[in-house]
Amino acid sequence: MTTPSRRWCCVCAYDGGPFNGWQSQPGGNAIQDVIERRLEQVFKKQIRISGSGRTDAGVHARGQVFHFDAAWRHDPDKLRLALRMGLPAAIQIISIEPVGAGFHARFAVSGKRYRYRMHLGDADPFTRPFAWVYERPLDLSVMRKAARLLEGRHDFASFSALNGPQKDDTVRHLRRLRLIENGRFLIVEAEADGFLYKMVRSLVGALVAAGEGKVNLETLAAMLRGARRPAAVFSAPAHGLFLERVFYERGAKKRRAQVSAPEINADLSD
Repeated sequence: MTTPSRRWCCVCAYDGGPFNGWQSQPGGNAIQDVIERRLEQVFKKQIRISGSGRTDAGVHARGQVFHFDAAWRHDPDKLRLALRMGLPAAIQIISIEPVGAGFHARFAVSGKRYRYRMHLGDADPFTRPFAWVYERPLDLSVMRKAARLLEGRHDFASFSALNGPQKDDTVRHLRRLRLIENGRFLIVEAEADGFLYKMVRSLVGALVAAGEGKVNLETLAAMLRGARRPAAVFSAPAHGLFLERVFYERGAKKRRAQVSAPEINADLSD
């Protein structure tokens, strides 16, 4: 009896340091490439995966989501173990479950949560690969005011690294932008219905520029109105950024009809 093909939803975590980002690359060193090679070993045929969005080289994830279609006759956890055994230690399959045929890891996304880790002051070699080590003084009260200003629904074109004329809608609802202190760590948590290219890292750069006194709140407000981005607002380094969680529309994983959601919900890269 032939086992029917099913759609599988996977959650994975990875250390982005050794890879050239999430999306498949000609050199084959992207996280997508590595996972697809392992799937081909398990299923004896080429299988393509679709992720919730792209992350840049050096960006990490604790909760990236992807899906693929394949016939598997055993328990889902056995599939998870089969995938895990052939993957490098830098990639972990956290969970895998069958979902409705209409579920799409990218187009059903309703929001994402990122966390950016900073370490205030010098750090040991075990911290440096996963946090931006920052040794200049910062005014955290000003940074919190800037974060409150940036929250909400705005046009974030000036906070992205997209080149050329903007063809896509650049309005996003930044539901949360907050600073969390944990000892010498400073965490910037950002949650939105979607993020533009390098938007999270640009938001962190803006908060740091405000905390150093290089830009004021009026400048940031002007950026939300479309003003040119000042040189002081740069993209924070990639290695401090983590994709924490991907949110989906209610019932998305059970749908059988093809999902049709606007691309505003899908990240390009951060």
